Amino acid sequence: MAVPLLEAKSVTKSYAGVRALRNGSFELLEGEVHALIGENGAGKSTLIKVMTGAIQPDSGSLIVRGSPVEQNDPSISRSLGIAAIYQQPSLFPHLSVAENIALALEGGGVWRKVNWKERNRRAGELMERAGASIHPERLVSTLSMPEQQLVEIAKAIGADAKILIMDEPTASLTDREVDSLFRTIGVFRNQGAGIIYISHRLEEITTIADRITVMRDGETIATRRREEVDKPTLISMMVGRELDSVYPKHESAAGEVALELRHVSNRSTGLKDISLTVRCGEILGLAGLVGSGRTQLAETIFGLTPADSGEILLAGVPVKIDSPAQAIQLGIGYVPEDRRHHGVVLEMPIAFNTTLANLKRVSRHGLIDEGRERELAGRYVMQLRIKAPSVYTETGALSGGNQQKVALARWLAIHPKVLILDEPTQGVDIGSKSEIHNLMLELAAGGLAIIMISSELPEVLSISDRIAVMHQGTIGGVLSREEATQQKILSLAMAHVD
Repeated sequence: MAVPLLEAKSVTKSYAGVRALRNGSFELLEGEVHALIGENGAGKSTLIKVMTGAIQPDSGSLIVRGSPVEQNDPSISRSLGIAAIYQQPSLFPHLSVAENIALALEGGGVWRKVNWKERNRRAGELMERAGASIHPERLVSTLSMPEQQLVEIAKAIGADAKILIMDEPTASLTDREVDSLFRTIGVFRNQGAGIIYISHRLEEITTIADRITVMRDGETIATRRREEVDKPTLISMMVGRELDSVYPKHESAAGEVALELRHVSNRSTGLKDISLTVRCGEILGLAGLVGSGRTQLAETIFGLTPADSGEILLAGVPVKIDSPAQAIQLGIGYVPEDRRHHGVVLEMPIAFNTTLANLKRVSRHGLIDEGRERELAGRYVMQLRIKAPSVYTETGALSGGNQQKVALARWLAIHPKVLILDEPTQGVDIGSKSEIHNLMLELAAGGLAIIMISSELPEVLSISDRIAVMHQGTIGGVLSREEATQQKILSLAMAHVD
């Protein structure tokens, strides 16, 4: 039997008495795509950090090509042929592709002479091997997310990496871009490399992986070949219980119109003649292809990019929304897609994040009352079932699903009449996704009007009471829950109207 490229055996790691890894074990073979899955907090990230040398384990062993790694750090890990590509590429935006690749691969002193022709030639060759036609002199700031990921892959190829770790690589990609990435992964594995593939998208896992390892509560639960398992089995293994459906069905009782848009346009963002309503107690799904204008519409309603024509009405009363401050005052909350940059402040505790949009509620004479703040944050930690030791836990230390709940808590604290959720379950695990869906249903049942933007059609179909489909900055059509199907949504999204 061939010697594995990498083995992690019975790895344990604790932080302040909390065990993040109990029995983390994993094996990667040459030319294999091995998926590593589990809920947020299952131990995947900690195990990967051990492999890349970012942290040292308390016990257990790491073996690369049959040789034990006695001491590990990021530089040793790279010398062993291990490279990691994360959801957010670690590139310098104001440098060129060639310069970013050179920083990762070139040695020498500060005052050495740079052979720019050779640097660009090598970068071009590596990009070609990664399956990309990106000019080496292009600035990284001009690249799309998938193009940036291809630069990271080119860096890994240049470093002669034989063990490639890909953490949620498709979270922000379109279907076409995912297909392109999969072709590049195929090139990499054909060169004898092994790929550790981490994703919450089980459809991808069952498409690309040769084997699948499931982690739960810091332990390795099982490793199975792809053909031995199906999606329901994987979900059951991940959460330790049966989930009847990740997308719960529900009956709604929509009330009066909470928000109405009449012929709203915004030339700067490409929105054209948007007319739409959402009622109290209703979840309005907003579907459409990437670039159709869904996020731009949310930002217009919230005052980030104010409308330049048309009318916006709240509870039947015309309003003018020129800023987020006005939107908040009118009772509109907005949880953006990129929670790590715009949804929460990672360096701040849960309590601070929860009250950030409504400081007046926890202030006296211009000073924050810590008791009020603690009480308010504690209430939402309980209501939203946020898993954290304390309301003063740093938000960045939480799992993705719990970070999303903190972002939700911030806007619930303003007692909104309308809540806009942009990709509310993107990048969260199966269990957290189900919890967030149930929270949305509870909020709608309490009379809140919710606009949910989602790229996942099963989510849109199951959670929404009605579905508005956008195409090129306008509403292509609105479907009732009963008449909506994936085919009809895609037809409207691509303007293939019968």
